[in-house]
Amino acid sequence: MPRQDISSERKEQILDTAAAVFARRGFHQARMDDIVQESGLSKGAIYWYFKSKDEIILALMQRFFDRELSGLQALLTAEGAVRDRLLQFTQAVVQDVAQIAELGLMPLFLDFYGLSSRNAEVRAFLQATYTRSYRDALIPLIRQGIDRGEFRPVDPIETVITLTALYEGLIVLWTIDPQTVRLEAQFTAAMELLLAGLAAEA
Repeated sequence: MPRQDISSERKEQILDTAAAVFARRGFHQARMDDIVQESGLSKGAIYWYFKSKDEIILALMQRFFDRELSGLQALLTAEGAVRDRLLQFTQAVVQDVAQIAELGLMPLFLDFYGLSSRNAEVRAFLQATYTRSYRDALIPLIRQGIDRGEFRPVDPIETVITLTALYEGLIVLWTIDPQTVRLEAQFTAAMELLLAGLAAEA
């Protein structure tokens, strides 16, 4: 097996182990030694790839966002109405969030957002993800809708910021009160409302 493949496989092994440890013990209570012990790897092997828990959580978040962005990029060249593709993306987000919750990792993700207030690297990562990666992928999709006459002429950047805030806000509300905020139904309803506001006049 090529060295690069071994390196990638080892990283994934460490991240899977860390996710399980964080979910069970909580990010703040978990120690690097816990990850070392559960992974079956040496401490040197762990620290070769990740120097701290913060680096590991950054990598876990990067893996999650990379998957979402890959799906979003695919929608740019897909067939069909833009509104339908945005609804498809919404469903994909719901499935990803539900999976994270089932694994018990939602507190970990919320901790990550909290870190951004005191960790410049985390803050830079989130800024890059939301203000560049998501924006750069979603803005062309909104422009497609405008150019095709599906959407009225709106500011694509403002629209994307609103869309991102809608997703993130609903995730936080659902985490706080899952009995009231039904994840899939509320996400779909919110997107339908936004799309109704974007729709061009007949």
